[in-house]
Amino acid sequence: MSLPDDEFEFFFDKPWSDGLPVVIPTEERIEHMLTGTRRNPEEAVGNVPPIDETATVRTVAAHAVMAGCKPEYMPVVLAGLEAVVEDQFSMGGIQGTMHSVAPLMIVNGPYAREIGLQGGSGCFGPGFRANATIGRSIRLLLHNLGGGIPNICSMSTFSQPCRFTFCIRENEEESPWEPLSVTRGFHAEENVVTAVAVENPKLMFDDTSREPESLLIGIADTMAHLGAMNALRRSDMAVAISPEHTTTLSGAGLAKADVQDRLCKMAGRTLGELKRGGGYHEDRIKNLPIDVDLNDDNAFVPTIKNSSDLIIIVAGGVPGPISAIMSGWTGASRPVSKAFEA
Repeated sequence: MSLPDDEFEFFFDKPWSDGLPVVIPTEERIEHMLTGTRRNPEEAVGNVPPIDETATVRTVAAHAVMAGCKPEYMPVVLAGLEAVVEDQFSMGGIQGTMHSVAPLMIVNGPYAREIGLQGGSGCFGPGFRANATIGRSIRLLLHNLGGGIPNICSMSTFSQPCRFTFCIRENEEESPWEPLSVTRGFHAEENVVTAVAVENPKLMFDDTSREPESLLIGIADTMAHLGAMNALRRSDMAVAISPEHTTTLSGAGLAKADVQDRLCKMAGRTLGELKRGGGYHEDRIKNLPIDVDLNDDNAFVPTIKNSSDLIIIVAGGVPGPISAIMSGWTGASRPVSKAFEA
């Protein structure tokens, strides 16, 4: 491959970059990346919406090179892409929406720890190559094969930082509860990627609660803010509870299912409060899969309309009396989990 005089500027001049420098995908680098998987390089992984260009294992490897991945990250990148191109994930809608939703990838299983994916302190931020480059690989594939280019296909009003990269591991070793993968029907030893369409994390700080009730009130209130899509729609939501907060909850004998049940019952607004918000429309309430008396302003409207829509994981590190709430999109997208072989 003959490189231009300034190969980095060459890529900046093309609509192939996320705005950051990329590693030049030479044939040698692509072949090296392909050593990270046993899959046939010409195998089709899926069509990337909305343009629906076909991603092969080789083109995934090329984008993994561009993002700065190691070859051993390839199984996670491939599984992540397979998850987001499933019809039920509605990637075409996510690509074109005015909203800022992004695909969050949550990885469970022993392989995630082996390759250095971070689920502890700083997991949503910089400093961890696996998190940063695996998530960036998915974004570059969405950009180049799916056409998710700002102001061309992507009409997001603001976009969000997590549209650069949004990939973490669940902090299984500091969790007293079953991992997300088990909750979603897999075995604990399986390697699994779960994709869910959510916003940036919103933090809930509580360094004083020593019992579950007040802690859950703070989390539930953060879940129920009027500007979130979840307020008036059935939509997914992800809540990452820190190990410190988890200790408070589990120490009182609460299992993850108990926490999920309580948050689903506690998070919400009265109909009167929803009416004061600019997003209120009577038809949105009528179309919910729950009964609400439209003549009763004191009627409670839960943020989570179906308990299966709330994804709870343990993430972040110690110390840290903080949990993170990630509101969902319109409800058109459903989470997808994919097991993969390392």
